[in-house]
Amino acid sequence: MLDANMKQQLGAYLDNLRNPISLLVAVDGSPKSNELEELAREIAELNDKISVSTTEDKINGRAPVMAIAKEDNAPRVFFAGIPLGHEFTSLVLALLQAGSHPSKEDQALQDQAKALTKELNFEVYVSLSCHNCPDVVQSINLMAALNPNITATMIDGGVFQEEVTSKDIMAVPALYLNGEPLANGKQTLADIINLVDDDADEKAAAALKDKDPFDVLVVGGGPAGASAAIYAARKGIRTGVVADRFGGQVADTVGIENFISVPYTEGPKLVAHLEEHVKEYDVDVMKAQKAVGVRKTDSGLTEVELSNGAVLSGKSVILATGARWREMNVPGEQEYRNKGVAYCPHCDGPLFKGKKVAVIGGGNSGIEAAIDLAGIVEHVTVLEFSDTLRADAVLVKKAESLPNVEIIKQAMTTEVLGDGQRVTGLQYKDRETDETHIVELAGIFVQIGLVPNTEFLKDTVTLTERGEVVIDDHGQTSIPGIFAAGDCTNVPYKQIIISMGAGATAALGAFDHLIRN
Repeated sequence: MLDANMKQQLGAYLDNLRNPISLLVAVDGSPKSNELEELAREIAELNDKISVSTTEDKINGRAPVMAIAKEDNAPRVFFAGIPLGHEFTSLVLALLQAGSHPSKEDQALQDQAKALTKELNFEVYVSLSCHNCPDVVQSINLMAALNPNITATMIDGGVFQEEVTSKDIMAVPALYLNGEPLANGKQTLADIINLVDDDADEKAAAALKDKDPFDVLVVGGGPAGASAAIYAARKGIRTGVVADRFGGQVADTVGIENFISVPYTEGPKLVAHLEEHVKEYDVDVMKAQKAVGVRKTDSGLTEVELSNGAVLSGKSVILATGARWREMNVPGEQEYRNKGVAYCPHCDGPLFKGKKVAVIGGGNSGIEAAIDLAGIVEHVTVLEFSDTLRADAVLVKKAESLPNVEIIKQAMTTEVLGDGQRVTGLQYKDRETDETHIVELAGIFVQIGLVPNTEFLKDTVTLTERGEVVIDDHGQTSIPGIFAAGDCTNVPYKQIIISMGAGATAALGAFDHLIRN
């Protein structure tokens, strides 16, 4: 199961175990069951603090399952399926946490998880190719390791397809709590705790209310926000970052091949490096906090109101709220969201194996999605509104060479069709002939660009017609002392490296504003 290099690396990690742990594998004689047992035994061979046993009884009604526990304790973390691919890191962390190796997660969040008194049985359905799923798996695993009232189960949808079908799961990660749906999509530890802790908002607001004004308060934790925080902190001024989630949209990006000096990296890895770099400086990072308002005060400070009611203030503020995937805004899209309408082909593509799907959009993201999906699904129909594709020529050539990819130009999607439970097709109009066509399919992947996260700013700073914050060459908005950077602004190109440069510009602009005022 594990090659020599992986065994060597895993063995080094397992040296951090502080106490013995046990692995219990529920087996049923299937090939996947044999693989899971083999994996468990290979892990146990790497450290004498690990023991393995098997049972032919199902665990929580499933097999194959690996249960992980501190020795002589009841297991609270379960892997239903083979935790390899993107979930291998989740497995390694679960082993270490069962062995009492401390987590690097924010201590305040860990304390909040420990204090939960309700019985919480989490299940999360994943695909091993999903790069967003490990965040959810690792969060609930940590909660279970910290709190005896909590259990966490990862379920590989590819192994337990009947469960996925019976629950109409068409997007991952799909998080369930005590047998009922709780959330879909990427969730951080803070997000999940906020969902289950009835007093989360009150606690968060109380923790933030007494903070003194920052010299620079950055709103947003993506590449622009991280860059701005680093440049501000290096000036020796009091810097804070408040963000809904650290990393922003980059956390949802798989392959990154145009980040200069790094031939290839992946979004989650880049986000981890960004956060590590920010934490090297004296920056107050406040995660899982959503800004809902910005206003200037008579004192000259700028106040940022958060969704939990807390208010932070800064002598200068840098808005780096980024952007999100643009939606089609057609009938049926919201009704069938996560029921066939998806926005992440890497995450949800495997759920449509052998089925027909469509990709909306002919830019780089759309054509790349079509190429990726072509290796999984039966057929891909690409619908492009314009009469030309905007994707790079090399991508278009590759897509056109694939026998199960069809590209339709001048196609305006007008409706998502379904049976009340899931997508069954879509309707589009040929913009050249005005004819209406229906395509029968099971999934629709929307890849049509970005919308800036600036709705809460419409009464504060000047925005373009598209909702982008208007900035000058110093990154300053229409209001002195309020700066902006990245994909939420009117810079012409939305790229990671451009956002980083813009963040640096805004921070230097803010510093210049402070010393002159």
